[in-house]
Amino acid sequence: MWCNNVLLKGLTSLDSQRVHVGIGYSSNVRVENVKITAPSGSPNTDGIHVQNSRGITIKGSIIKTGDDCISIGPGSMNMWIEQIGCGPGHGISVGSLGSSNNEEGVTNITVTNSVFTKTQNGVRVKSWARPSGGYARNLMFSNLIMRNVGYPILIDQNYCPDNNCPRQNSGVKVSQVTYKNVKGTSSTQQAIKFDCSKSNPCTGIRLQDIKLTHNDRLRRSAVSYCRNARGRRGGTVIPRSCF
Repeated sequence: MWCNNVLLKGLTSLDSQRVHVGIGYSSNVRVENVKITAPSGSPNTDGIHVQNSRGITIKGSIIKTGDDCISIGPGSMNMWIEQIGCGPGHGISVGSLGSSNNEEGVTNITVTNSVFTKTQNGVRVKSWARPSGGYARNLMFSNLIMRNVGYPILIDQNYCPDNNCPRQNSGVKVSQVTYKNVKGTSSTQQAIKFDCSKSNPCTGIRLQDIKLTHNDRLRRSAVSYCRNARGRRGGTVIPRSCF
């Protein structure tokens, strides 16, 4: 917290009771070659949580937990995440966002060259369905392999893990999100899901060279789902894009 120019390298973190590595109000932090492990059923054991920080690099790490491998909270900007082995866990998430009205936004985040294995989600943007001045924009997810992952590509603006839901419209504005060269298998039929805000639709979404198949004994094909989402596609996109 409140640190500049930090290198965290070669650390092993085992069975933390909550978040293993937390980075807040900091800049120019590099996390390299760490190994983070917690039981898959352990709640809130995020591998690395970043909030209100800029210039953060996370690379070459193995993260197996009961929550997000990496969670990117409000006020995060200029992050580079690569060569991550994620799973089990909840995937790599931007959010949750929208907890308050005067929340800082998230911008310029790249997740690339990583592998997800049996995670509940792949790359996810999540926000609460309540008013907020927050945003998530300029996000790039590229060169990712999904191995039996639930919702490999997900924007969820009705995030509500505990059923105590606000049941309003999310004020968080999600825009300029690119998914490029994402391939593998989905454990859910909805391999691509964009469940966006009615009052603030997702805009500028781009799907480029996607190939996700449904890992299903009944041989049901993977599908895409879109609500209040606008974007475009390029190259081959499987399952068929809903815009």
